[in-house]
Amino acid sequence: MPKLDRSPMRVTAEYDTPMPMRDGTVLRGTVHRRAEGGPFPALLARSPYGEGAFRMIPVTAALEAGFAVVLQHCRGRGSSDGEFRPWRDEGDDGHDTIAWITGQPWSNGEVVMTGMSYLAGCALQAAATRPPGLKAVYAAMTPHDFHDGLKYHGGALALGSALNWGTMQAALGLMHAAEAGEDVGAAFGALLPAMTDQATALRTLPLDTIEGIPWWREWISHPARDAFWEELAETLRHDRIEVPVMHVAGWFDLFLAGTLENHRRLGGPLVVGPWSHLTAASSGTGRLDFGFAASAPAVQLEQRQLAFLMGRDTGPAVRIFVMGDDVWRDEESWPLARAVDTPYYLHADGLLSPEPPVSAEPATFTFDPRDPVPTTGGPTLLADPTNVGPQDQRDVERRPDVLCYTSEVLGSDVEVTGPVSVTLHAETSAAATDWTAKLVNVYPDGRAMSVIDGIVRTGTPTGTYTIDLVATSQVFKAGHRIRVEISSSNFPRFDRNPGTGRPAALATEADLVVQNQRVFPDSYITLPVVPR
Repeated sequence: MPKLDRSPMRVTAEYDTPMPMRDGTVLRGTVHRRAEGGPFPALLARSPYGEGAFRMIPVTAALEAGFAVVLQHCRGRGSSDGEFRPWRDEGDDGHDTIAWITGQPWSNGEVVMTGMSYLAGCALQAAATRPPGLKAVYAAMTPHDFHDGLKYHGGALALGSALNWGTMQAALGLMHAAEAGEDVGAAFGALLPAMTDQATALRTLPLDTIEGIPWWREWISHPARDAFWEELAETLRHDRIEVPVMHVAGWFDLFLAGTLENHRRLGGPLVVGPWSHLTAASSGTGRLDFGFAASAPAVQLEQRQLAFLMGRDTGPAVRIFVMGDDVWRDEESWPLARAVDTPYYLHADGLLSPEPPVSAEPATFTFDPRDPVPTTGGPTLLADPTNVGPQDQRDVERRPDVLCYTSEVLGSDVEVTGPVSVTLHAETSAAATDWTAKLVNVYPDGRAMSVIDGIVRTGTPTGTYTIDLVATSQVFKAGHRIRVEISSSNFPRFDRNPGTGRPAALATEADLVVQNQRVFPDSYITLPVVPR
């Protein structure tokens, strides 16, 4: 790998460079490299978002480090030919692009890949094909699976992010087709309602009547992990990835679970900051500002990325931002071995306590899917970019369909760092329902700031269910209280459960039934408490 060289340099940029794929499709991109010297190793990033997404790639720093930089448009995007099919072609196209790079006279035969979100997925899918020449991957904020944690969470459709991302990609596809001279008037008209008024589109029933997004019906008509999703999963075989991978996640990122699972399966350095999907460069997320020290520049994330891709020591195996203390901390592994899984029980009187309940009487509420609990912050990627991260939940908590369980005022700090889940013993009057849970940090001034949330979709009227809240690192400070909210919706982050047992994608307004809910006090949240 190259040595860092910050001496003045002349750079060449070759735009719309053609790169043929095995099926004859020509993809294109820009090749940046020093005008003198070489041969060079290459840093490759592949994107379906056009030129704007490449702003996150450290092109100048990589050139100074001795890399050539290749920024390629995925097929059917930018100046590349072909049809864009989400996730289906990225492994083979990445493999063929690496083969093209290593065959160039300016290449020394070594390639590394980098990116965030879909770009990181492209890198992992390419790595799973084991292309000769690929040496390392930097993957930030990306799912580990295309069904679990991307389009579905706990069995519920991630409606808000699916519609928002699908609409954007459909619009990019129409732009690409128009530039190629195609008549896109009818297709644009079909997509226009979702583009101009997502709030109304999100409430469309049945969901499968939403128009204009080519892959929409495929996504929503396969709620279970079936052959459709298994075919996609074959393009991201972790057991075939042999190169080192560095992982970056955000406590408020919708792909936190995926990034942590990628790290568990593949190993490699892990960095987790107090970020949402679009705020990794900032010091604040949602309604909280954690200070400049929380930002990616402050933790020198770009420098660490390049050091890793150059094969250098990048420091600690795990670096996490501990919210509440608002400091970075180095760890030997994730999850923390010293964390103690501690159940906090949901007492019928609204108390949240490590002490088991005495009464067996359930708490009750009525849920009407015509009036779902509104999404207020969390790990979202909605059309409203401000509805993300920690938000004050007091308005939500005033609703009669939200149960709140609150601890006594804490006499000392309680650190919760690691995986969090709720074990819910519950019952519904309906044929099926959803159960949602949210962990909340209650401040002395009354603010109820969300930390993490989750959902599980059930097909039985009674049982004990596990709601995965993924993970956090949150210190509940002395004087604060810990709260858990339980309900049956979080809309539009997730679609609504009609209650009839009919597939949610096919549910009409007439299918929505009122659901009478009972939550028993042997339910509990498992908090990984770290000794202070």
